[in-house]
Amino acid sequence: MCAVVREIQQLKGKKDKVVHLKQKISLLRAVSFIIGTVIGSGIFIAPKGVLMNSGSVGLSLLVWALCGVLSTSGALCYAELGTSFKKSGAHYTYLLETLGPLPAFLRLWAEIIFIRAAVASYVSLAFGRYVVEPFFMPCLAPPALVKLVSILGVSFVVLMNCWNVSLASRTQVTLTFIKLFALILIIVPGIVALIKGQTENFQNAFHSESLTLTKLPLAFYSGLYAYGGWFYLNFVTEEVINPNRNIPLAIMLSMVTVTICYVLVNVAYYTIMTGDELLISDAVAVTFASRTLQGVASVVPILVAMSCLGALNGGFFAAPRMIFVGAREGHLPALFSMIHIRRKTPVPAVLLLYPLVVIMVAKGEIFQLINFASFSRWFFIALVTLGLLVHRYRFPDHPRPFKVPLAIAVIFTVVSFFIVGLSLYSDPWTTGCSCGLTISGVPVYYMVIKHQYIPARWKKAFGNRQLQILLEVAQQEVQTY
Repeated sequence: MCAVVREIQQLKGKKDKVVHLKQKISLLRAVSFIIGTVIGSGIFIAPKGVLMNSGSVGLSLLVWALCGVLSTSGALCYAELGTSFKKSGAHYTYLLETLGPLPAFLRLWAEIIFIRAAVASYVSLAFGRYVVEPFFMPCLAPPALVKLVSILGVSFVVLMNCWNVSLASRTQVTLTFIKLFALILIIVPGIVALIKGQTENFQNAFHSESLTLTKLPLAFYSGLYAYGGWFYLNFVTEEVINPNRNIPLAIMLSMVTVTICYVLVNVAYYTIMTGDELLISDAVAVTFASRTLQGVASVVPILVAMSCLGALNGGFFAAPRMIFVGAREGHLPALFSMIHIRRKTPVPAVLLLYPLVVIMVAKGEIFQLINFASFSRWFFIALVTLGLLVHRYRFPDHPRPFKVPLAIAVIFTVVSFFIVGLSLYSDPWTTGCSCGLTISGVPVYYMVIKHQYIPARWKKAFGNRQLQILLEVAQQEVQTY
């Protein structure tokens, strides 16, 4: 009998050592998890993209506020889904429960093939750049060194998420407070200057000569990217303490906080910098700090790097749970639904994403894939909330501890599909490629999942008992949903 089985048998009868993902995410950790994942590199980089595509200071602020409202509406829809279906896995689980296995598998496919690698690579490279560049200013940092530090950052986050759930959660709480401190450091001097009458940059705020219908959805994509992460708590539903209370409450507290902070940060930017100055800056927060925080300007890149690290940690904490649940449902090899027998972490699912991100960081060609990721993400989010409406109609008596107003769910779904459709018009090549990559999962589903045409060597590779022993993993012993 293999060593894994013997060790599991030794643990039988010890409730605290049963192999399963434990409920360790309290309300504070849940709020920190959402805020810490949403506030990453986006607010320090995306203002340029929002202004560039909206065409005016006033309209860009309106876009930031509307993106916050839209993200909060979507988060409330996910709060209903998270309390209606107790499984982890977020988009994948909700599509599986409402629209069926094919849409769910396609979301899983897109996450593994390009979404997670693109998003994590972007954030990790931002982390590497902000860590390295202060040592080489005013010159540019060597790209190879930036990539090396980025890979080290990814490796640290992966190791932490393989090692201990509590450690990853505590780290996220700490980094969240650092992020909020960084935003306050920007907001306060900007608002003080505004109160003192420095309002010239807001004159004719809505005058625009460059706004076009084709650019507007790209402005929303930039803003929505900065708000991305509001759905991450739903990835770990099974690990949240008292999910019926804490999921809706954490989502509402987090999204209101983030929306207010983001709007105030952009007001601070425009108070100190003109629109043209913001457009020529590659690091808006650093430019802002050099003008208003001369004494502590050197600290800002470190704070931004910590913010990026927190977003990276949140992503690697959440996304493997979707893979874990997908494997548990039979849409991936069973190995990826296994848990480390001592660490109680989904080690195989975490490790699956690691090489893809490292390869993407090493290549460095990620910005096109970010557009792929944004389109695919929002297409599936729209499908998820459409599934919520379909499920309500088909199963009106299904228990829903938290119920979002129907109008919010309908408006959010319509707006999401509108943004996705408009992006096809604005950038048909990028979004078309994203569609192609996503649809490429259809034949995979019918061949591998539905009809079980699986090559023998694949079965042998992922069903290898020696690999299970090497990773010290086993199937979950208790049902957590």
